[in-house]
Amino acid sequence: MSTRFSSTLRIAALLACTLTMPAFAAEAAPPAPPPIADFFNNPAFSDANLSPNGKYLAVRFSNDNKRDRLIVIELATNAVKVVAQFADRDVNTFQWVNDERLVLDSTDKTIGPGDAIYGPGLFAVNRDGSNFRQLVQVSGNFVQEHGVARNVLPANHYLVGQKGAQVSDDVYVINPKRDGLHEAGDIKYVNLVRLNTVTGRTETVKRPGPARGWLLDHKGEPRLCMTLEQNIETIWYLDPASEEWRQIAFFDAYLGGKDAFTPLAFGPDGTLYVLSHAGKDKRALRTFDLATNKVSDKPVVALADYDFSGRLITSRDKLLGVRYLSDARATVWFDEKMKALQATIDAALPATANMINPPARPDSPWVLVQSYSDKQPERYMLYNLDTGKFNPVGSTHERIVPAQMAEQELVRITARDGLTVPTWLTLPTAVPAAMPAAARKNLPMVVLVHGGPYVRGREWRWSADSQFLASRGYAVLEPEFRGSTGFGTGHYRAGWKQWGLKMQDDIADATKWAIAQGIADPKRICIAGASYGGYATLMGLVNDPALYKCGINWVGVTDINLLYTGHWSFTSDMSSAYLKYGAPTLIGDPEKDAAQLRATSPVLQAARITQPLLMAYGGADRRVPLYHGKKFLEALKEHNQNVEWVVYQEEGHGWSLPKNRIDFWGRVEKFLARQIGTP
Repeated sequence: MSTRFSSTLRIAALLACTLTMPAFAAEAAPPAPPPIADFFNNPAFSDANLSPNGKYLAVRFSNDNKRDRLIVIELATNAVKVVAQFADRDVNTFQWVNDERLVLDSTDKTIGPGDAIYGPGLFAVNRDGSNFRQLVQVSGNFVQEHGVARNVLPANHYLVGQKGAQVSDDVYVINPKRDGLHEAGDIKYVNLVRLNTVTGRTETVKRPGPARGWLLDHKGEPRLCMTLEQNIETIWYLDPASEEWRQIAFFDAYLGGKDAFTPLAFGPDGTLYVLSHAGKDKRALRTFDLATNKVSDKPVVALADYDFSGRLITSRDKLLGVRYLSDARATVWFDEKMKALQATIDAALPATANMINPPARPDSPWVLVQSYSDKQPERYMLYNLDTGKFNPVGSTHERIVPAQMAEQELVRITARDGLTVPTWLTLPTAVPAAMPAAARKNLPMVVLVHGGPYVRGREWRWSADSQFLASRGYAVLEPEFRGSTGFGTGHYRAGWKQWGLKMQDDIADATKWAIAQGIADPKRICIAGASYGGYATLMGLVNDPALYKCGINWVGVTDINLLYTGHWSFTSDMSSAYLKYGAPTLIGDPEKDAAQLRATSPVLQAARITQPLLMAYGGADRRVPLYHGKKFLEALKEHNQNVEWVVYQEEGHGWSLPKNRIDFWGRVEKFLARQIGTP
């Protein structure tokens, strides 16, 4: 890698902490693989953002694995100031309100979701640490170490992620209203509240109906409102001429349709940018004509093999470019200076994808660069336009050495019915793709199935789970089976009502491809996954017992009907509207498709599973409550005693605490070593 980096910012000396960067030069592989904690510990450095004028950098950082705090660095002098920290919680999300003030909320990284009963709160502070103010309650009590403010909003108010114009002391928060008093009740509507971060004064925006989402324009003013009634989503536009809401579109919220689109952002000139298929298979970035209420025929950005997913990059008065995701993230720049800057930075950092984040209203020579690859976890650097020098800021996994990580590639396999299935292949560190084919033969392999299932599973970047498995000597195969999003409407809709059927066939066909290529040892393959991936693990053991020697299921669905009927002991967090209007078409109707759902129920097919199985669940999971696992365990243990079972009582739908992540993946490592680790 490049050796052009100047010395790192003086955070270490001023804060008695270190923002270490991984070694860039190739090193000899160590005799032992990296410790589990290097993959699954919470990072010391976790985020950074430039101020709108580009003169200051806000950083979230923890010292010696203690509480995350918020640090502001004056870039001209390297002066560092801790502006927000708590004794009993961590700084969580943060953003610049303007050049002088920031807003932040909090979390507690020492407890799991089962013990977290409070909202994140909201606080504001000046960049020099002065004028700290609590704006939203964390719980029934105020934060005492900074004093008590008089007008503090209740805990059910949450910061809006959209930054707006960043030229006033105001931000927007949302206030969801639910059925009943319980936090698990269905959302009836979501209020949008303008909040002054200095005075605490609020103003609720008039909504045109049962709002579910809001979109601010480039000036930071509410401009779109998305309402939901039963299954119909309606999009409303607040016309600046009349200052009244008017309807511009409506469609099925769950199933879409030919006229459906997703609002993305407003440009500096007031243009509305949306994501729309417009009759095509792939979704593209288009403009929306607010005079005719029509989506443009000509796309702004369209990708041949992917649906568009991304965001606008703007300055004060210009659309500079568009960030998008294909196999990896990249940027198309419309601004010639930014295009040239991208070329310069890419030449200096040729082995990584480099995301340039310019300040909104640049008044300094700095831009923030996020850089990563399949082998390099995300790292942040400042680049000085005047000097052409980099200043490293921090890495999200500072102990990971890229030279010890595995290469990842996207291959496209053909399923048995002719459908193309994009599939991610990660080979163990000792057998990179550049080595002779003979060295890549007959590897033990883990087929890692993504959750969702109606999401995109992976992109080209460093991933803790697949890299950990590869570091232990396993090839990792991750199919984007039918139903996965991001690869076109045809690929997505082909997965409707195909749980345990053609979706499962795609996973099996990808596995057979790896065997046919000689990559995988057919006698040493394990299937694994979480949530839907856990369901697919169990159904893989049912449908293809000769293909998979073992399975690992964490927080996995074990019976589709349980998604609808629930259980007296717990309430699922899936909305009643989705279960009524979306799930019957996407997953299956519990009445019309009863026979199919029985045939594809792991609980009802448990007698067919004889392979060793590792199962893990969260005691506080509301997406796939614990009774899914317990019910399946009862059905399985009547005939299969080779089952390892663990419950993390404080966890939800996944592992939030490092101790539980490390424990779980340690169990995975031992389980795989016993089942497929040796020929």
